[in-house]
Amino acid sequence: MNDCDALVFVVDDDDSVRRALGRLIQSAGYRVQTFGSAREFLDAMRSVASPACLILDVRLPDIDGLELQGELKAALPIIFLTGNGNIAMTARAMKAGATDFLTKPVNDTDLLRAVCAALERAAQTHAVRCELDAIHLRVERLTPREREVMMLVVRGLLNKQVAEELGTVEKTIKVHRARVMAKMEVTSLAQLVRLADRAGFGGAAELYASR
Repeated sequence: MNDCDALVFVVDDDDSVRRALGRLIQSAGYRVQTFGSAREFLDAMRSVASPACLILDVRLPDIDGLELQGELKAALPIIFLTGNGNIAMTARAMKAGATDFLTKPVNDTDLLRAVCAALERAAQTHAVRCELDAIHLRVERLTPREREVMMLVVRGLLNKQVAEELGTVEKTIKVHRARVMAKMEVTSLAQLVRLADRAGFGGAAELYASR
């Protein structure tokens, strides 16, 4: 991931803090968007498709930072940055998946190190999400019959056995199977099994391995 692809959100109700963080993050080569409230941030992040992280204050005028973390449900890595932290608050935030809990004033190096780590996590999650989206798009190309054939094939059934299961002839299954392989963009059964398993087709890898 290039730095220019990464986006850092900052949510803090202190104007001077937002400006200072914005300048620092931009100087490190990242894009940045700042918000004075949780609601403003929620409205903006719905349209974001690139890897991103969030620097979040705990005390906000509308939604508490910890409550916002709960609403986001780990949608992106969160770095808490607050002047009102305590041990219980830190423990709650970290247990809910925060990548860091820093206190104000924060050292620039420490903050940028936390941002870098959070964006690395975001990039990994983004890559996985993109892969799954691509797989599901391929699955959507399949006809209902082709999906049935794929499910039986990834379980390890031979064409003849699939034909018996579906009440048709082996020649027809060969045609369906070829179309499945083409639409799923794979060249081997092992690749098809992996994609079916990634798409959540009932533990395809385990079913295939058990035969």
